[in-house]
Amino acid sequence: MIIIISAVTVLGVLIVNICSLFYKNSRLEDLKSVGNFFINCISDEYKSDKNRYIKYSDSLRQKLMDNHNVKIFLYDNNEKCLIPDSEDSGFFDESLRIRIAFNNEILELSSSSLSNNEPYLLFGKEFYIDPDEKNTASYLLVYCGTDNIDKFTIKITLAYTVLAIVALMIFYISFKRKICKYGAFENDMLRIIEKYTKGDFSEKLTTDLSPSLQHISERVNTLASNIEKSEEVSNTFIANVSHELRTPITTIGGFVDGILDGTIKKSKQQEYLILVSHEIQRLKILISSMLNMSRFESGTMSPNFKETNLTDLVIKVVLMFEKKIEDKKLQVEELDSNRLSAVVDPDLMQQVIYNLVENAVKFVNKGGTLSFSFDKNDNICTIGIRNTGEGLKNSEIQQVFDRFYKTDSSRGKDATGLGLGLSISRKIVHLHNGHIIVKSVYGEYTEFQIQIPQDPRTVNKDKKEK
Repeated sequence: MIIIISAVTVLGVLIVNICSLFYKNSRLEDLKSVGNFFINCISDEYKSDKNRYIKYSDSLRQKLMDNHNVKIFLYDNNEKCLIPDSEDSGFFDESLRIRIAFNNEILELSSSSLSNNEPYLLFGKEFYIDPDEKNTASYLLVYCGTDNIDKFTIKITLAYTVLAIVALMIFYISFKRKICKYGAFENDMLRIIEKYTKGDFSEKLTTDLSPSLQHISERVNTLASNIEKSEEVSNTFIANVSHELRTPITTIGGFVDGILDGTIKKSKQQEYLILVSHEIQRLKILISSMLNMSRFESGTMSPNFKETNLTDLVIKVVLMFEKKIEDKKLQVEELDSNRLSAVVDPDLMQQVIYNLVENAVKFVNKGGTLSFSFDKNDNICTIGIRNTGEGLKNSEIQQVFDRFYKTDSSRGKDATGLGLGLSISRKIVHLHNGHIIVKSVYGEYTEFQIQIPQDPRTVNKDKKEK
């Protein structure tokens, strides 16, 4: 408000001064017009009757002074007033005569005082009543006080002041309302955010506001929704992880206790130790998945690249699911394809293949087919893992790589899964400068393809050089 009031004051001073200047110039032009009109009239009268022109001049002078609120005086070259009937001989001296003669005419606001130390507007002109007498110049002075200018300035100042006060009041009321609205919004936001800090997301900020506040409200509401959703997902994640860890630990503990106390016969111990090994492998992969997700989030994941036989890696993973494959009576195809090698992180790539094979075995139809493909084209190695079965809908394909996402059908078939496998797999493949894509025909098959450069290190090097 201080800045605005200062700006309005400065603007007011400029407007008043400019208006006063225009008015002053207008009054000076009026004086000049009156003076030239008076000179033309008396010159014409002098030509027609030299003896009457003084009387005529006095009569015309009185009319013009009354009509235009000015004073008119006529002088000869000796600074003598040529209208003897005048009660006031005016203000005319040698310096003024010389200045008028030098410039032919003057039009100014004079600081010299006629009376009471007041400035005045002045028009002075040198002319010749008789053109044949070039040595007998006459001088006309037309002047008036500055009262009209002062009154005009006061009126402009008062008018501007009233308008400025009205404008400032309107602005103040509008600004105050806006400030109050911002204050109310701030109080609501602080109150609601306080509830958010306590885990209560039941209330949202109103969006029926100005565009700037509406933008803030929408952002805060979106953030709150994301936090609420994140908490729900985290709770589900913790519950699933607890279940996933409890199941193999309980199984391992039961088998080990059975072996130790003799409940499991020695002839069966080898079989149960194999099951324990599988459960330990499952725990290892589960814990590795969670650790890798944490490392991905913190950006500390760094692959340990080695020349690796990808075909052997796939076969090794498939053998881990041998019992489940036999239980579902699945047919496995194309594992005996030509060997495919690439530079990868073996542990990370094994985790990717494990996640894809696990999903393929989990969701394949009973008696269905698991098929694998290995291909190399333009230094791009492709591993394909396909299973027959229900397949994915188009809407599910768009979300299948999201964290914690599980399709509607998978919720019933896989109640304990975390929904992390495909998300982690995609991140690992991206670390290898590759891509993982999914193809599916609903009701027929689903296929995941891992596409990675034969040596991802050369890709990173090319990027740095560019």
